[in-house]
Amino acid sequence: MDDRYEVSEAGAVAPAVPSLRWEELPEGPVVVLLDQTRLPAEEAELVCTDVPALVQAIRTLAVRGAPLLGIAGAYGVALAAARGFDVDDAAETLAHARPTAVNLAYGVRRAAAAYRAALAGGAGPDGAAAAALAEARAVHAEDVEASKGMAEHGLGLLAELLPGGGHRILTHCNTGALVSGGEGTALAVALAAHRAGELRRLWVDETRPLLQGARLTAYEAARAGMAYTVLADGAAGSLFAAGEVDAVLIGADRIAADGAVANKVGSYPLAVLARYHHVPFVVVAPTSTVDLETEAGADIEVEQRPGHEVTEFSLPFGQGAGAEGGGGTPVAPLGAQAYNPAFDVTPPELVTAIVTEAGVVSPVTREGLAEVCSTSRWSKSRSGNGMMAE
Repeated sequence: MDDRYEVSEAGAVAPAVPSLRWEELPEGPVVVLLDQTRLPAEEAELVCTDVPALVQAIRTLAVRGAPLLGIAGAYGVALAAARGFDVDDAAETLAHARPTAVNLAYGVRRAAAAYRAALAGGAGPDGAAAAALAEARAVHAEDVEASKGMAEHGLGLLAELLPGGGHRILTHCNTGALVSGGEGTALAVALAAHRAGELRRLWVDETRPLLQGARLTAYEAARAGMAYTVLADGAAGSLFAAGEVDAVLIGADRIAADGAVANKVGSYPLAVLARYHHVPFVVVAPTSTVDLETEAGADIEVEQRPGHEVTEFSLPFGQGAGAEGGGGTPVAPLGAQAYNPAFDVTPPELVTAIVTEAGVVSPVTREGLAEVCSTSRWSKSRSGNGMMAE
């Protein structure tokens, strides 16, 4: 293959609309989201005044990505508390809005626990609402720091695995600032390589059927001035065969105790390709995404998305966050059945390393994962939420 991929120059990401923020308006607090269903055509914000609106935004992928869902869930509890809604009902609804992403329930439970603790301690409704908001802001701030840690550890791992720089990295779905309080997970590592002058090419899987790679990762890569190329998901194999991929970097929505990784559907085939072609397959995720109470990958509940996302062609931003789906251009015969899992699960033996803010797990073992989680700040802050033992 013709080698025209010069080393990208280091640079900073241009300012962007925040993916999520809390705002105090005269009529009451709101959660403001960058509507990711409208990217890259439009940087539009979506204002959520109550939990049902936020749940709708989560289910329609206006807000998405494991770390950001945790932040959104925590702010959703704070929103319910501040506006005088039933916090228990709000927490239950939010926590189950998307079943595979463990961070969503994690953020919800932290804010809800802070709210209940404040009430039990004698605080009134206003004081308890303030406690929930403070906890949501803590979840947000911790994710910013976790993103920095993952980028640092990931860049160090790339230097060990691929000495000499000039990395050609393949990524799947979207794992940058759009899914995080900071600069993301896997894409944050690629961005660190870019800034260090070590990224030669970012290969961006389009990520069918909702094109999170083509729409969102390419959007972020372009803003950062990264050298990138979008490819059809089915074209990845030819890139491996041509020797054009040095490493695969992906994120995760849930990591089981044995190291099995649930991520956007299409991740598992990449792991198989990477193993066959002797290419490192690296997962980048905060320890908050590790669920030690889920024993193995087979125990992970995989979200099933609507069939029309496969049988119809309709760009998400053509419908907007409030759309229920359907009404696109049919690409399959009327009545065709569709299989549309949102995620697949990669077994730990196909994962070269898991990069967290607390360190790198390689080889990926149950013991190694538990050890790195035990040294993380999350191990204390998430105590008692039913997700991780102390």
